[in-house]
Amino acid sequence: MASRRRNRRTILPTFTRPVRAAALATGALVACASLAAGCGVVPGTTGGSGDDPIKVMTWAPQDTNATNKPGMPAFAQAYARWVNSRGGINGRELTVLTCNERNDSVAAARCARRAVKENVVAVVGSYSQHSDSFFPPLEGAGIPYIGGYGVTSAEFTSPLSYPVNGGQPALLAGLGKSLAGCGPVALVRPDTIAGDELPGLLDSGLKAGGHEDARDLRAADDATEYSEQSEQALESTTTDLEKKGCVVPALGDRTGTFMDSFRRARDDYPAVRTGTVLGDVDQTGIDASGGQSGPYEGSYITGWYPVETDARWDPMKEVISEKAFGDNRIDAADAGVQTTWIAYTVFQKVVESLGDGEVSADSVRKALDNGIKVSTGGLTPPLQWRFQGPLAAVGFPRLVNTDVTLQLVRQGRLVSAKKGFTDVTATLRNAEVN
Repeated sequence: MASRRRNRRTILPTFTRPVRAAALATGALVACASLAAGCGVVPGTTGGSGDDPIKVMTWAPQDTNATNKPGMPAFAQAYARWVNSRGGINGRELTVLTCNERNDSVAAARCARRAVKENVVAVVGSYSQHSDSFFPPLEGAGIPYIGGYGVTSAEFTSPLSYPVNGGQPALLAGLGKSLAGCGPVALVRPDTIAGDELPGLLDSGLKAGGHEDARDLRAADDATEYSEQSEQALESTTTDLEKKGCVVPALGDRTGTFMDSFRRARDDYPAVRTGTVLGDVDQTGIDASGGQSGPYEGSYITGWYPVETDARWDPMKEVISEKAFGDNRIDAADAGVQTTWIAYTVFQKVVESLGDGEVSADSVRKALDNGIKVSTGGLTPPLQWRFQGPLAAVGFPRLVNTDVTLQLVRQGRLVSAKKGFTDVTATLRNAEVN
C-alpha cells in the first residue's frame, strides 16, 4: 500500500470505483446546487457589468521537464486580440490572463487563487493534472472551468467543470474498439492506482469489437527506459505462425520514452503496430520524435476532434493567421490549441446568450447549467451539460462528448484512418473500472 501511495504521480486520470464516484459527484452537485449558500459564493460578485472588460484566465504548464502546453495560453491571448478587433463580445472587451501551471500542485493552486483574486468569470481552455489543487479555490468562488484538457477524473465529476471532450476514458474505449481487428493486444501502463483503471477502459472497447482482453503490462511511473516492457509487449503480441499484433503504451508524458525503447526492440517484429491516444501524444510530440522517421510512423491514434487538415478548423486558423502569425508556440495541429479554440467558442456563445445582462461567474455558470446547447461547427457534437450526464452511473457525470476519431500517423502527419466520429457511450457504460 505504501508503494502505491508513492506512485500516485502521473498525468493519467485517477478514476474511482463507478458507484462511489457517481455518489460523490451527485453529492457535490447537490451541495453546490445553491453555490451562494453551499460553496462560499455571493452571486454576481465575480466579473462585472456594463462596459467593463470581460476577464477570464487560461493556464497550462510551460518550460518544465514534463508535459508542456505553451500553445494554449498563447492561443488564448491571440483569440482575445482577434475577438477584440471585431468589437469584443457583445461590445465588451475580452481580457485574457494567463498563468504558468508548471506541472506543480502548488503552482496550480496559485493560478486558481489568482483567478479568484482577479475576479475572472471563467477559466477557459486550460491544462492541469492537479485538479485536487485548483478545483477547491474555483469551486469556493463559483468560477466555471470550461474546456479543460480532460486529464483528471475531477474534470468529469466537478459541478463547476464543463469539459468539451471525453478525456482519456473516451479515447481508450475508442482505441480498443478500433483495434478489435488486430492480433493480440498488449497494454503498457503505469503501476499506479491511476494506471489500474486503464485496462478496463481499453478492454471495454476490445470486447465491443469481439476481441479478447489486452495483456496488462505494468511499468514504474518514473521509469527512464522501457526495454523490458518493450520485449514483453512484442512477445505477447505474436504467435508461432505470425509476428503481428498491437502494442498500446498509455504512459502519459513518458509514452515518448517508451517509444524510444520500443523502436530499438521491434526490429524482429516489423508487423507489430502501435496504438495510443492524443492524451499521450499529439502532432507536436510526433514532430519532436522524428516525424516520418520516428517511432510513431504507422501508429493508430484516437483523438477527440477531426485532423488538423479538416476544413472545420479554418476559423481557428484564421485567428492564428491574423493574430499569432510567427508565434511558434501555437501549432494548429496541437490538441491543446484545438481544445482552447473550442473552449473559447463555447465561452463566447454563452456570453452572447446573456445579451446586455451581467457577465459574471454566476451568470455564465447559470447559463451553462440551464442547458444552453452550443454548436462548435462540427468539431464536436453539440455540447450541453446536464445535472447528470449519460455516464453518471459509471462515474463520469460531466462527460457529455463521447465522440472520438481514429487517426493514423502517415509520413509523419496525423491523417484520418476512418471517416467521421465513433460514439463510445455504450462502450463506456460497460467499462469495468475499479
